[in-house]
Amino acid sequence: MLISRAPLRISFVGGGTDIKDFYSEYPGRVISTTIDKYVYVVINHAEFLNEFMLKYSQTEIVKNIDDIQHNRFREALKEVGIRSGGMEIASFADLPSKTGLGSSSSFSVALIKALYANKGKKISKEQVAREACKLEIDILKEPIGKQDQYAVAYGGLNIFQFNKDDTVTVEPVFVDFKTQADFEEHMLFFYTGITRSASSVLSEQKSKIKENFEIYKKMSDSVYEFRDKLIAGDFKALGEMLHHAWTWKKKLSSKMSGGEIDALYESALRKGAWGGKVLGAGGGGCLLFLAPPKKHAAIRQELSSVAESFGLKDSRLINFMLTNSGADVLFNTANNDHA
Repeated sequence: MLISRAPLRISFVGGGTDIKDFYSEYPGRVISTTIDKYVYVVINHAEFLNEFMLKYSQTEIVKNIDDIQHNRFREALKEVGIRSGGMEIASFADLPSKTGLGSSSSFSVALIKALYANKGKKISKEQVAREACKLEIDILKEPIGKQDQYAVAYGGLNIFQFNKDDTVTVEPVFVDFKTQADFEEHMLFFYTGITRSASSVLSEQKSKIKENFEIYKKMSDSVYEFRDKLIAGDFKALGEMLHHAWTWKKKLSSKMSGGEIDALYESALRKGAWGGKVLGAGGGGCLLFLAPPKKHAAIRQELSSVAESFGLKDSRLINFMLTNSGADVLFNTANNDHA
């Protein structure tokens, strides 16, 4: 039995500049953090089956690896060099998929980490991030960038710079304990109950990078200002920066927001939020706000009321904390001779 996990992430500013169409011309930058919500992958050896048994939202039992329908499972197994069956692999998550928290990449990173550990091989943070990027971008042709894979592989609060030569520079952001605690206290995290595929939003966004190049440059350049205001504990300024970043991002794709998203966002501002954003590609998922703690109760009530008026029955506030740990293997009794 082997258990790995990778955290989910929150990106603050710079999201979208991690796409090669942009960073091949100008450095892409994202500041993000991981949170205490995870995707787990469990591997159990069941060699008497002589099959692959995969358990996620569905269950697959196949003898031939090419018959696996779940593309990340299939291609990750091939890349790591596992061809024969006799193993069960299951995935679990603390939060639903398609919420804008990088859950797909968290799954890819946790899966790659687990498969290498299953073969008795340690894999560095950099290597697991690169392997996940290769899987999702090069092999599966997802229209995504690199920020999620690196964020969840490394863990913690970091600035990632995406360079023209395809390298990624990782710069940890060190914030004292009190400032981090205050930062957490000023954040509100609301799951809208609207799920969407990032691919549809990102495909349109990617096709308009040249048209919106100056906006992307502003987004990339704002990352260090965000870091400095965070270290100084200027949470109001951070909220205003999130708001400006959100207004920029809405110009990148017609699918970025919608009636329900805009109504929820505006309702939080009316009740005292300094600013916020939709996490991930947009179009649904989770909203993040920065607001004075004394305003939180009114904002929560207003968000719940507006969500109810739209019939968003799955919407809810989510409590979370920032974490410093990235992807890891939690438990491993594998005999490491399965290949």
